Amino acid sequence: MEVIQGTWHWAISGFLIGLIMLVLTYFGKTFGMSSNLRNICSLSFPKKKIEYFNFDWKEQKWNLSIALGAIFGGFIAFYFLMDANTTLQLHPNTIESLNQLHIDVPNGKLGPDAIFSLEKAFTLKGFSVLLFGGFLIGFGTPYAGGCTSGHAISGLSNFQIPSLIAVIGFFIGGLFSAHFLIPLIFG
Repeated sequence: MEVIQGTWHWAISGFLIGLIMLVLTYFGKTFGMSSNLRNICSLSFPKKKIEYFNFDWKEQKWNLSIALGAIFGGFIAFYFLMDANTTLQLHPNTIESLNQLHIDVPNGKLGPDAIFSLEKAFTLKGFSVLLFGGFLIGFGTPYAGGCTSGHAISGLSNFQIPSLIAVIGFFIGGLFSAHFLIPLIFG
């Protein structure tokens, strides 16, 4: 159990991701989580009313198993493989940065309540952040031709220049958000 519960070296995880990408490339498949949203919407909405969802989702049903695997894998890891006495440890610099932004330390949780609690989600600021973020994800992902995992894992492993440009954009956007937007919103 210690092998499963412990932290893996980056080379092992990288090797496994590379191996999965070789298998997917062999079978002519690409990886990405955001395409599952289109598949789920295609299952849910009338195809004749929204042209974007008018495609054969059954060709992508294998990708739905990846999304379900991520959900069930997270559930199993949290409830059955995680040591109840282990808490998330943050670097002191991170704690100091959070305090400067008036964001509470997560205290063993995966995210601080100032951002991820249901109570904050129903405030005007919290709802606005969720709405704007959902809009960016919902319309930005198809516009960019994929999500971070699709571009960074699948696109880069296939040497696609648009994916390289997208990944550079993701990093620039993340740095901009971390240094300017989050302090503006929560500071």
